[in-house]
Order: sequence, then C-alpha cells, then structure tokens
Amino acid sequence: MADKHRTGDLPTWGEHLTPRAREIVAAARELLEESGAEKLTMRSLADRLGIKAPSLYKHFPDKSAVEVELIAQLLDESARVCEEAEAAAPGSLEALTDAYRAYALGHPHLYRLATERPLPRHALPPGLEDRAAAPLVRACGGDVDLARAAWAFAHGMVILEIHGRFPEGVDLGAAWKTGTRALDR
Repeated sequence: MADKHRTGDLPTWGEHLTPRAREIVAAARELLEESGAEKLTMRSLADRLGIKAPSLYKHFPDKSAVEVELIAQLLDESARVCEEAEAAAPGSLEALTDAYRAYALGHPHLYRLATERPLPRHALPPGLEDRAAAPLVRACGGDVDLARAAWAFAHGMVILEIHGRFPEGVDLGAAWKTGTRALDR
C-alpha cells in the first residue's frame, strides 16, 4: 500500500493500450480466470486468439508486461469495488473488507497473480496503487499504518480462504467480523 492516498480524476485501466492490446489482455484474463497463472503462457494466449505467438510481441515485449496489465486491472477493479462500498457505507471498515473479500474470492486466480509476488510498481499507471488504497485509508481516519494493518488482515484472511487453509465448517464470516471489529476504531 502506498503512503499517498489522494483521489481525483485518475485514468482507469487500459486507456493507454491500443484496441488490439486490450483484446490480448482480455484473452489473457479469460485464460487466467479459467486455468490459473501457471497456464498463462504466450503460446496459450496466442492459441486463444487464433494467432501465432510472435504476433503478441508486437504489442507486449513479454509475458510479464501482459501480467502487469492484469495486475493493473485488479487494482482498478478493486478500487472501484471499494469506492462503491465506501459510497454505500461511508467510513465502514466492515463494508470495505466485505467488498474486498467478495472481489478477491470472485477472481481468485487474478488475485493470486497480483498478490503472491512483488508488485511491479514501476510499471503500473501512476496513482493507481494510491487510488486502490484510498478508501481503506479514509476508513481508517487517515492512519496509514492502521490501513496497512487492516489490509494485511484482509489479505491474509482471503489468501488463506482461496488456498483452502481453513478447516471445513469454520464460520469465516464470524472470523472476518471479529478481525475487522478489532481493527475498527
């Protein structure tokens, strides 16, 4: 999570891409959502699009560049989801964590791609990480350290849930509420 938490008229994901590049990223997203990051290769992506793999390199230098666009999509989409939760329930940490959880569980392969490796900050659109963090920082009264702790809780819970690490029959809703309330001031 970045230290800044400004909002404003930031660009949304994909405005910098050509229509063909957006089509490639959309196909990569479909492949990722269906099969996971392990199956996302330039060859499988080209096959999905019905083209030869070298054609992809006219639009992206490598698979990492495609993955950066997918990570940017996650940040943009999760920012929108959290902004909507914030608008519906201003200042509610519980509303934000519920929205975050629902988004992550709805897109587990994308979430894993974006969160299980170092974040390629240098390649992301300027301001996007800050925009994604802003609703949480506001819900934490501007306390960036508390927002980081809340994000760490939410991320830890959701990644454990995605990986099936909780025993069967556990009331995860109750655990989420308990954790969120412990962090809520």
